[in-house]
Amino acid sequence: MRLVLAEDSVLLREGLSRLLEEAGFDVVAVAGDADGTLQLVDKHRPDVAVLDIRMPPTHTDEGLRAACDIRLRYPEVGILVLSQYVETSYAARLMAEGAEGVGYLLKDRVSDVAELADAVRRVGSGGCVVDPQVVSRLLGRKRPASGLDQMSERERAVLALMAEGRSNHAVAERLFMSEKTVESHVRTIFTKLDLALSGADHRRVLAVLEYLRAGPQEPEGDGRHGQPTSR
Repeated sequence: MRLVLAEDSVLLREGLSRLLEEAGFDVVAVAGDADGTLQLVDKHRPDVAVLDIRMPPTHTDEGLRAACDIRLRYPEVGILVLSQYVETSYAARLMAEGAEGVGYLLKDRVSDVAELADAVRRVGSGGCVVDPQVVSRLLGRKRPASGLDQMSERERAVLALMAEGRSNHAVAERLFMSEKTVESHVRTIFTKLDLALSGADHRRVLAVLEYLRAGPQEPEGDGRHGQPTSR
C-alpha cells in the first residue's frame, strides 16, 4: 500500500515513516501541516493517508479537518488519524459520513508495529478501526435510552471488539467463545439496534456508528487512557 504521512514533529514523522516502511508499506510522501497533506494526497493519490489530528498553526484539529476534506475529495483514499488523547467527539466527526476506510488510533499504539500495520491495512481495505480506549469511553458514556441499553454485557463486549475492527474469528478468540456463538451475538446486536439486512451498508460499521451518533456529545477534556482532565 502507498501512504502519505502527516505529522508536525520531525522526529515522530521520521520514526513513523521508518516503522511503516519496515512493515512493508511504501511511504510516498510526508508532510508537516494540513495544507501540505492535502497537496500531497492530490498529487500522489495514496491508498491511505495517516494524519496526526493536531498540527500547525493552532495545534487543535487541523489534521482532523484535513482528513474530512480528503474523504470528501478522494473517497477512495483510506484515512487513519492518530491522536495523543481520547476524544470521542473527534471520532464522531471523522465518521459522520460513514466509517468505511476510516480509523482513529491513539499514538500509544504506534509502538506496537504489528498493531499499527494491521490498522493501516484494514483501513486501506475499506475497514473501520476505532482505538480500544475510545471504545471504552463510548461504552461508559451516559446517553438517552436506546437499543444499546437492551444489550447484555456479553453483547456489549462483542460490539466493543467489532468497533475495533475485529472479525468474528478474532472476537471469538478474544472472548473465548465459538465463532457460531459470536455470530449469534452479532445478529442479536443488529436486531437490538434495528439495523435492517443490507449487503452494501456494512451493518458492523453501522453498529459501531450507533455509539458515535447516539445522543449529544458530552464536553470532553484531553484525557489519556480514557481519563478526562479539566481544562
